[in-house]
Amino acid sequence: MQPEEFDSDVLRDFVMAFKKGKLKPIIKSQPVPKNNKGPVKVVVGKTFDEIVMDTQKDVLIEFYAPWCGHCKKLEPDYLALGKKYKGEKNLVIAKMDSTANDVPNESYKAEGFPTIYFAPSNNKQSPIKFESGDRTVEALSKFLEKHATKLSQKRDEL
Repeated sequence: MQPEEFDSDVLRDFVMAFKKGKLKPIIKSQPVPKNNKGPVKVVVGKTFDEIVMDTQKDVLIEFYAPWCGHCKKLEPDYLALGKKYKGEKNLVIAKMDSTANDVPNESYKAEGFPTIYFAPSNNKQSPIKFESGDRTVEALSKFLEKHATKLSQKRDEL
């Protein structure tokens, strides 16, 4: 509830709308990026469903915190991974600042940073968590290619 002015009428209307199931949750979100054409797509709370839950595409998403040392160390390799697969039309390499955005889906929990999930196009409600401590381009590529459903060609560059 985020009213301009608060009084008993506003509260009554809010409670009635809640009881009728007509309220939409407020999702914390950074502004939607104006330009999101880079090799790693930026996901915010408002675009999570549109990008990550798109059933036409496989999505690898990193949940990070800007202050996290492991996340900063991963950034160049994650960017290189995005560049490696930039030509794949049905694969999205994405990242989301978990400190500034809500994740509107319970299946994507980030309890530490970075947390990386692969969301296959055919099973968005059961993402596959990247559990390896080896966060190199090679290890991420191997994980991605193992689970990908939409790669135009499997690569043997490892």
